[in-house]
Amino acid sequence: MNFELTEERQMLQDTLRRFLRDRYTTEARNKILNSDAGMSTEIWTELADLGVIGALFTEDQGGFGGAGFDISVVFEELGRAGVVEPFLDGALLCGRILAETGDTDRVEAIIGGTLQMALAHGEPTSRYDLNRVQTTAKDGVINGRKAVVMNAEAADVIIVSARTSGAVDDINGISLFAVDKGTKGLTIQGYPLLAGGRAAEVTLDDVQGTLIGEEGKGFALLEAANAAATVAQCAETLGAMNTATNLTKEYLVTRKQFGRPIATFQALAHRMADMLIELEQARSAVIRAAGYLEDDAKIRDMNIHAAKNLMGRAGRLVSEESIQMHGGIAMTQEYELAHIAKRITMADHRFGDTDYHLERFIELGAA
Repeated sequence: MNFELTEERQMLQDTLRRFLRDRYTTEARNKILNSDAGMSTEIWTELADLGVIGALFTEDQGGFGGAGFDISVVFEELGRAGVVEPFLDGALLCGRILAETGDTDRVEAIIGGTLQMALAHGEPTSRYDLNRVQTTAKDGVINGRKAVVMNAEAADVIIVSARTSGAVDDINGISLFAVDKGTKGLTIQGYPLLAGGRAAEVTLDDVQGTLIGEEGKGFALLEAANAAATVAQCAETLGAMNTATNLTKEYLVTRKQFGRPIATFQALAHRMADMLIELEQARSAVIRAAGYLEDDAKIRDMNIHAAKNLMGRAGRLVSEESIQMHGGIAMTQEYELAHIAKRITMADHRFGDTDYHLERFIELGAA
C-alpha cells in the first residue's frame, strides 16, 4: 500500500510546518499561555487565511478536504508545534455538527476564521459517555450544567446539548441548541488548562436557545463529530510524540558524560529504540483510524477505539522516557519538552482514556 501523502496534502503539511516553525516558538507559546485569553486570535486568523480550517471540510461544505487524512495532516502539525489554540473544538467539532445540519453560513464563517464556537456537551457526571445528558430543554429553554467546555469564554456561539425527551442515558431524545454569547441566564466560569488553552464550567438557567437540526436526533451528530475529533486528537498526539522523540534524540547526542555523548551508552540507546518503535506503531494506528473515518460506523469506531487506546499507552511511554532521559531540564517551562509532555499526557483524557476505549473495542468485537 502507498502511504505517501497526495500532492495537495503534502503542500498543506509543508506550508503549515514552515509557518508554525517560524511563528510558534516556545517563547511565543509561553506568552500566549500567560495571556488572559489563553490563545492568539492573530495566529487563528493567519492559519484560517492559510486554509488550515478549510482543510477540515469537504468541498460541498465550503472547504477543500474533509477526509480523515486531511484532518490527520493538519492536527499532526498542530501537535508537533504544540499549538494551544482550540482548533479541535472551535473549528472541527462544532463545524462538523453545523455542516451536517446544513448551516452553511456559520460553517463559512468558521472556515474564514471570523466565528468562534464551543461545544457544551460533557457534564460533571457524564464521564466519556455521549448519551448521558442531564441538561434539559423545553420549548427551547435550557436548564443544566456543562463541564470543561473548551473555548467557551472566547466563543461567539455555544452549541449546547440538552435532553428534550427520554431517560438520562437514552440515545434518542438529545437535541442540540445554539446559544449566543451574552444570552440571559448563561454563566461561564473560565480557567486555564494544564496542557494549555482555557476551558469553562457553563451553567444554563432558563437560557433561550435555537434548535440545530432535528429535535431529539442530536446523538448521531455528536457521534460523527466525536469520531472525527478523536482521530484529530490521535494525530495531534502523534505530532507531539514526534517532537518529544526528536528533542530527546538531539539531547542524547549533544549531552556529554565521561567525555562522550550519552547517546553512546547502551542502556539509553535501547530506551531510545523503544521510543522510536512506539512512535512508528502510533503512526500506523493514526493512518488506519484516519483511513476508516468515512467507513461504516462499526468499522470506523473499532479502528478509532484501537488507535486511541494505543496512543494513550504509547504516549505515556514516550513522555515519561523523554523526561527521564533529559533529567531536570525537561521540567522547566522555558524548554519545549515541558509543554509537549503535558500535551501528550493530558490528551489521553480527552474523548475517552485508554481503559474506556479498550472496553468499547471489546464490546464492539463481541457484538
